Amino acid sequence: MKQKSGIRARIRRQTDEIGLLLRSIPATVVTLFVVSVICMNLLANKTLLQLEWIALDGGILISWLSFMCMDIITKHFGPRAANHITLLAAGINLLTCLIFFVASAIPSNAGDFSAFDGIFGATWFVLLGSTLAFLTSGMVNNMLNWLIGQCFRKHPDGRLAFAARTYISTFIGQFLDNFLFSVIVFVLFAPVFWNGFHWTVLQCFMCALTGAVAELIMEIAFSPIGYRITKKWQAEAVGREYLAALEKGKNA
Repeated sequence: MKQKSGIRARIRRQTDEIGLLLRSIPATVVTLFVVSVICMNLLANKTLLQLEWIALDGGILISWLSFMCMDIITKHFGPRAANHITLLAAGINLLTCLIFFVASAIPSNAGDFSAFDGIFGATWFVLLGSTLAFLTSGMVNNMLNWLIGQCFRKHPDGRLAFAARTYISTFIGQFLDNFLFSVIVFVLFAPVFWNGFHWTVLQCFMCALTGAVAELIMEIAFSPIGYRITKKWQAEAVGREYLAALEKGKNA
């Protein structure tokens, strides 16, 4: 009985913590993060380039935004908060894909919607691959970002610290995301369900590497915006209630 009460208490604390976090993070960042995750999942259905040594999917066009949002949240609220928002985004993405699937499965006599159904039908292994890759890479990115930030003890809030933690974590996280997704989808499942279409492991590796480099360049280009956002949040004491509760929990 005590064990059940303890489990319920922990669940209640987690729920309260996440609720407080969602009230603390500015809605624009959370919205951009969730939308970028949904768009990344849809764009990944299209192969943009396929050569003998490299292949790229459409997700590369927006995945940098997802990682930049995670980096901003990690910098100000910590990796635990970023992980919670990552799980939230993955959950909303799954719900969105379910709604898309239902819409694509409903027959219509108003016209030929085969193209619509093909895009929004959410092939299950594409969704599986994107979700597993996103969650794994997101957790790795958030923890790496925080750990690198701990190395800058003298100037933890400076430009150099922000650049180092975002650039390194983004490159590794993006590589892991691209590689896991392409291997799961294009090596394991595509040959079976897409009439033999597949990528080689070399193509997956080069896709991951090239994608990580391209997304790192985008991160570098837009990181000044992310840096200004974190400085603004710090100056305005954004999320002070959540951060105070987090600190109180550590000292309890």
